[in-house]
Amino acid sequence: MSNKSISSALISVFSKDGLAPIVQKLNDLNVTIYSTGGTEKFIKDLGIDVVPVEDVTSYPSILGGRVKTLHPKVFGGILNRQDHEGDVAELKEFEIPQIDLVIVDLYPFEKTVASGASNQDIIEKIDIGGISLIRAAAKNYADVTCVSSVDDYAEFLELLATKNGETSEEDRKQFAAKAFNVSSHYDAAIFNYFNKNQDIPTLKISEQKGKVLRYGENPHQKGFFFGDFDAIFKKLHGKELSYNNLLDVDAAVNLMLEFKNDAPTFAVLKHNNACGLAQRDTLHQAYLDALAGDPVSAFGGVLISNSEIDVATAEEIHKLFCEVVIAPSFSPEALDILKGKKNRILLILNDIEMPQTNIRTCLNGVLVQDRNNVTDTLEDLKAVTKTTATSNELDDLIFASKICKHTKSNTIVLVKDKQLCASGTGQTSRVDALNQAIHKAKSFKFDLKGSVMASDAFFPFPDCVEIADKAGITAVIQPGGSIKDQLSIDYCDDNNIAMVMTGTRHFKH
Repeated sequence: MSNKSISSALISVFSKDGLAPIVQKLNDLNVTIYSTGGTEKFIKDLGIDVVPVEDVTSYPSILGGRVKTLHPKVFGGILNRQDHEGDVAELKEFEIPQIDLVIVDLYPFEKTVASGASNQDIIEKIDIGGISLIRAAAKNYADVTCVSSVDDYAEFLELLATKNGETSEEDRKQFAAKAFNVSSHYDAAIFNYFNKNQDIPTLKISEQKGKVLRYGENPHQKGFFFGDFDAIFKKLHGKELSYNNLLDVDAAVNLMLEFKNDAPTFAVLKHNNACGLAQRDTLHQAYLDALAGDPVSAFGGVLISNSEIDVATAEEIHKLFCEVVIAPSFSPEALDILKGKKNRILLILNDIEMPQTNIRTCLNGVLVQDRNNVTDTLEDLKAVTKTTATSNELDDLIFASKICKHTKSNTIVLVKDKQLCASGTGQTSRVDALNQAIHKAKSFKFDLKGSVMASDAFFPFPDCVEIADKAGITAVIQPGGSIKDQLSIDYCDDNNIAMVMTGTRHFKH
């Protein structure tokens, strides 16, 4: 692989952070530096000679800075093949300077969008010259080194120091790969901004932050996480999160968002489903009653609260082996207690909105859908039976519906006094889901008399309401929509059970 000495450089960057040491090192190596605008002034202020690009192109920056470097003498200097006779001759004929190094970053498009700036300000942050320079330099990596991000400055400075201004083809190819990563991510962000309300059926996903996990679902599978974990959580303590931890944490966060502004609520999750959940006047009692829902499954589970975890709650949690504890905050004393287990992961959930799109692989492609943002409320309920639900039953029905929405289908959720008694999860029939829930509730000594039942989809037959009636369940919430709805309604009418319909199905596959 051929080594190349850097004798000339074009530098034009938006962010000057960390640039000075590179410029100084290039000057020490007698590299001719070309630059524009603010970068040119920055270099001059360092006391270092710099050639304005206008001196090369004989053309000023025009259109308010929209056009500065878009010129054959600039791109010819970058794209020429140094071992090509014709290219070398044309550089000489047209007095085009050869450029060996391009240091360019891009206007902060994503940050501008995130700031809530006006559409016009956002459009002005679509880089044209910069992206073109990066693509040109990266394409011609055989002769040119392209540094396309401030994140690569330290690595490049180390390269300059250790190789005295020389680069290998492998060095240049690595920087080219980084450059195309920058350019492709940038273009994806711009497209997604323009396509926000256009619905062009195209999926472009680009995540710059990636993390290698210990393994995937099982030790023989590789696993990765791509995303900005730190935007959602502040990690306070514990080991690295695994692939399975992350899936459970995602399920826990989405479930608890249903209870974000409610009274103290605590949930315990295992394999993406709630195995315990309760709402009480104090978080301590909410935790105890959530744990009572299934203390066996809680072992090794993920715990989440909608309120600050206090000392009393922390002391109880500390008795349980659990993988992750999530809360909006921890009291200092509670934090000290929970840090007593070195591997226990403690996370503060930031006040953010989750993504509005769900994406998952399917066959040889990808499935995309809107997030399920419908949460059943009292106003959505349609009473369909002669017996009407009491005020307490209505509260429990809404509570059960929120849990049901976040439980694997087919599911039945049983609730009493804002406590999850049990659920049937991921069953192939609704009858199996109900029987599983009843069996589980009874195994943990729950009295189901006066409890309520939520179903994620309609009842095609009256068998479920009949089984529920015999178990002591007195109120039911379901979406309705079966051509045989009346059969279930009739059974409820004959047996003094209240039933409400929401009109919204909550399948979760």
